[in-house]
Amino acid sequence: MTYLIVAGVDGSEGGRRALAWAVREAASRGGTVQAVAAWRWDGIETDFVAVPNAAEEKRRTTAMLAQEISQVTRGNPPVPVAAEVVEGRPADVLSAAGRGADLLVLGSHGHSRIRHTVLGSVSEECVRKASCPVVVIPVPAPEPAEPAEPVLRA
Repeated sequence: MTYLIVAGVDGSEGGRRALAWAVREAASRGGTVQAVAAWRWDGIETDFVAVPNAAEEKRRTTAMLAQEISQVTRGNPPVPVAAEVVEGRPADVLSAAGRGADLLVLGSHGHSRIRHTVLGSVSEECVRKASCPVVVIPVPAPEPAEPAEPVLRA
């Protein structure tokens, strides 16, 4: 039986880091990766881009997932990666995908506390709902600016 890792992919840096981690982990375990992207269309603009209909949103999500898989697998060990695009709320889709998996890997967006309170967290909801272990890959904090050289005045 092959070790299966499900990775949530949404086109963000966090999702890309999660997919890359999942590919490396699958390589070390002789496993496979199922990259899952959730999509929804509610007739409003997403990411400041007007999407005319549900079919176009699904097409856009499918293209994003293919591009993310292509970018991540280029520099990593060869591992079978399957793509799955599913309509629904991301936390529901990813939790369901994780039911048959050995591991669910998600990226953290590192949102502020206020944004987290208002919007919630897909990764946090998946941790509560998942029936398999969940790994959340954080996005690194930005590097602090170089401190200015002190100015000595006489």
